[in-house]
Amino acid sequence: MPKTTDKPAGKPSEKTTKAAPKARKPRPRKIKRMDEEEVVSIPEQIPLLPVRDAVYFPRMIFPLFAGREKSVKALEEAMAQERLILLVAQKEVGTDEPMPEDLYTVGLVAGIMQITKVPDGTVRLVLEGVERVRITKFLKTDPYFLVGVETMPTGEEQNIETEALMRSVTTQFEQIVNLGRSIPPEALVNIVNITEAGRLADSITPYLPLRVESKQDILETISAKEKLEKLNVLLKKELEILEIQRNIRNRVEKEMGDTQREFILREQLKAIQQELGERDERTGEIEDYKVKIEKAHMSEEVAERANKELDRLEKMPYAAPEGVVIRTYLDWLTSLPWDVRTEERLRIQDAAEVLDQDHYGLAKAKDRILEFLAVKQLSGQMKGPILCFVGPPGVGKTSIGKSIARALGRKFIRISLGGIHDEAEIRGHRKTYIGSMPGRIIQGIKQAGSKNPVFMLDEIDKVGADFRGDPSAALLEALDPEQNSAFSDHYLEVPFDLSDVMFITTANILDTIPAPLRDRMEVIPFTGYIEDEKVQIAEQFLMPKQIKEHGLTPKQFCIKQDALRHLIRHYTREAGVRNLEREIANICRKVARGVAEDKIRSRTVGAKQVKNYLGQPKYHYGMAEEKDEVGTATGLVYTEFGGDIVSIEVGLMQSDVGKLILTGQLGDVMKESAQAAVSYVRSRAGVLNIPEDFSNKMDIHIHVPAGAVPKDGPSAGITIATAVASALTKRAIRRDVAMTGEITLRGKVLPIGGLKEKVLAAHRAGIRTIIIPKENLKDLEEIPDYVRKELTFEPVEHVDEVLAIALLNGEKK
Repeated sequence: MPKTTDKPAGKPSEKTTKAAPKARKPRPRKIKRMDEEEVVSIPEQIPLLPVRDAVYFPRMIFPLFAGREKSVKALEEAMAQERLILLVAQKEVGTDEPMPEDLYTVGLVAGIMQITKVPDGTVRLVLEGVERVRITKFLKTDPYFLVGVETMPTGEEQNIETEALMRSVTTQFEQIVNLGRSIPPEALVNIVNITEAGRLADSITPYLPLRVESKQDILETISAKEKLEKLNVLLKKELEILEIQRNIRNRVEKEMGDTQREFILREQLKAIQQELGERDERTGEIEDYKVKIEKAHMSEEVAERANKELDRLEKMPYAAPEGVVIRTYLDWLTSLPWDVRTEERLRIQDAAEVLDQDHYGLAKAKDRILEFLAVKQLSGQMKGPILCFVGPPGVGKTSIGKSIARALGRKFIRISLGGIHDEAEIRGHRKTYIGSMPGRIIQGIKQAGSKNPVFMLDEIDKVGADFRGDPSAALLEALDPEQNSAFSDHYLEVPFDLSDVMFITTANILDTIPAPLRDRMEVIPFTGYIEDEKVQIAEQFLMPKQIKEHGLTPKQFCIKQDALRHLIRHYTREAGVRNLEREIANICRKVARGVAEDKIRSRTVGAKQVKNYLGQPKYHYGMAEEKDEVGTATGLVYTEFGGDIVSIEVGLMQSDVGKLILTGQLGDVMKESAQAAVSYVRSRAGVLNIPEDFSNKMDIHIHVPAGAVPKDGPSAGITIATAVASALTKRAIRRDVAMTGEITLRGKVLPIGGLKEKVLAAHRAGIRTIIIPKENLKDLEEIPDYVRKELTFEPVEHVDEVLAIALLNGEKK
């Protein structure tokens, strides 16, 4: 016989009719049947049938299938006796051949009401629960289980607390039925009419989806009150579960209902619109995108990606959240100028005229643009150059970018990179993020509406980097002519051709620009303006602009040329013209007020009247120093604001140790240069008639004024050496001499950079003799002729030559 699972065949039901088992010799323990008319004797020995995943209770009628060999033999023995069998639950469901230790010790004696053999070898039973019993011992385990049993007391209690528990249990059970638990109506009626506490618990428990352990616990509990308390807890938990299930089901049904309702209504709307010859909103949107994709003239790769996204949009529900992301993405793809170019002005003469109209000077930048146009005109095709304008503030780096775009006939786009720390600002964010968008370069291309604009990246030397990435690294691809034909933005995820774009970057200094990025750009230096250039710029550009902005006319207001020079010399000290424009605007405001108050009709401002409008002069124009002094030398420096002059002071103090003191917020390179200068002077003590042991008897204090401003670089080497030599020899330094150059321990003078800016600064300060390294003579060609004529240049190769020129002979001052 096959071994199949002994398990319940259906739900139990409470007995409402009589069933009479076969009579047998009475036993000491007798139990009344459910109809209260017949008495069933529980034998002291009874066959046992193990059941899996089920616990049965008294007074219930239920089906059962048995298929294991031991189970069938136990049933045969039971049928041969009083048709009673003991049902005991297994502790482990997966055990096919349970042993005594695998079974619980409390089970249910059931009467066999009906038994049927099925063709597959199993036996179908209909049983009636009679009484719970406890196993006292196992008498036989083969060929079937035969056990000794003892009946268990009922534990009925009738009091107010038990009555309350019964009502609570009944009420909760009714709620469970109302929440959808599948229970026959007659069972509910029978349960409601039960008045015995223990019987109520036994009748409700089989209908609950409880674990075997929980049902077995109730079966083994003797006290009716305790049974109800345990059942009350289980019912409450089941109620909570059913409530949650009902809420989930209602929510799902509502969502499904809304979706189906929307679908039906849209289908009806589509049918109506077809009858009327109109398009529905969804279909119209898809068709519009298809037209936009076709008109955008995208590359095959980009068009394929756009159509793929459009297919996704068409298949998803209209109100799906991801639909918004796809629509925004398609809007960006279709709005970019994939094949739109601005027609260029290739006539060189016209472009040169435009550049000269907008800016005075800046010959190098203008020549480079005209060279680009010449090659473009001859070859017909050329990749856009990557230019980098480097120079101090206010010299016209940004404004000439607009003029270049106007000269070429291209669109102009400018973005500021100052303070950017996030790489996504350049390359964009992935479109999966909320609020994502392309980077600034793609945004600028869209704004221009053409793929060949003049694109200015302002303040590229002020780009930062942090944990969000390095924006300068992201610029490497955009600013490389060999790579930017397939620039990849994180948002678009498709290549965009930037090879036709003319990129122009601006910077105040090159040192902070990473070397790989600097290597990709053609650097064009913008030097500071000389005085005559500033006068011309003020007359041709600044004054007309400020007169117009302040509501004046040229007849009402004019500044003479001598007043402009006075402004430049005494109220500004800069490489550019921003402060000059600011001071002109200051005078215009005061004149405009007088005109508005009818105090004056017109005003011509001369050099003597400037003080009345702007107050006392801010700067002293003329000699760097008013007299020849000991231990004070004038040096030339180059900063991000252009060239400037600086006085280097040396003081000597008696000391037993002798040390070098450096102040003025000097950088490491400048400190080392000062140490080299002092060492050289010590090595030349005999030639200079200085005591050779001076370094042990006195402290040397070197100070560079403007202590709040950081200073660095080697170009002050000969200036420091001259100031130290002057202080030790007590020989004064010529006040009309400025110098620049790096010093070595052997006294050689090495070349320096930024000579033009330094010379212009000396010229502005009224200095007329400049000592320069001999190797820098070639750089004098960049200096305007009239400036060179007003200055005397002393090229030197050794510090001894510097001292011979700068130190005065004769009386010590």
